[in-house]
Amino acid sequence: MTHPVHIGIGGWTYEPWRGTFFPKGLVQSKELEYAAARMTAIEVNGTYYSLQKPDSFQKWADAAPEGFVYTVKASRFATNRRVLAEAGPSIEKFLAQGLTRLGPKLGPILWQFAPTKTFDAEDFGAFLKLLPKTLDGLPLRHALEVRHESFRDAAFVDLAKAHGAAIVHADHATYPEIAEDTADFAYVRLQQAREEEETGYSAAELDAWAEKVREWRKTREIFLFMINGAKVRAPAAAQALIARLS
Repeated sequence: MTHPVHIGIGGWTYEPWRGTFFPKGLVQSKELEYAAARMTAIEVNGTYYSLQKPDSFQKWADAAPEGFVYTVKASRFATNRRVLAEAGPSIEKFLAQGLTRLGPKLGPILWQFAPTKTFDAEDFGAFLKLLPKTLDGLPLRHALEVRHESFRDAAFVDLAKAHGAAIVHADHATYPEIAEDTADFAYVRLQQAREEEETGYSAAELDAWAEKVREWRKTREIFLFMINGAKVRAPAAAQALIARLS
């Protein structure tokens, strides 16, 4: 048995993609539809900075084909705080903005923590207890992107596993790469694309990542995004990996 694999990019509004990924002359209002037809997932990053309107989530759902998935980055007001246990009101506000309008196209929620945030088992455990399993009857899944070396701790892995949250597998020059299976899905963010490579990563590197995905998908659903690095190469990188796994 193999599980679904969803591969894509972060966002869809990026000027350097116009004329490189998006065809010249494509109207901006059609860019999401164009991207969704060529990816199998998009990580929504705007929700990290501000609340969105419920109608926006509905428009995103309508623009994407059946089987497409959006993952949604949680509000920075929930994660960028000294005491995570006090994040309850911010979490509730984030969840109430209209996420369920995405329906079956809602993938995991990404909770991203600052590189300066260190691991405190009691506080982090209290934070995880605040994350609901459902929202208006829709199942919720949670991914945790931690970026400080103190999270290389068995206690953190145990907490994530106890709450069924995935630890983000990050390919990054400085953030810790914690390759632990803690949920029924994996969340991967590849962040070292290079502009001199037409596909961001070399053919050999993409082959290696494709092989890893084939192995992971035997046991869990996969969400993988080409993020940052040379962002202009992200769509080509995602499409090249999708082709390898087709």
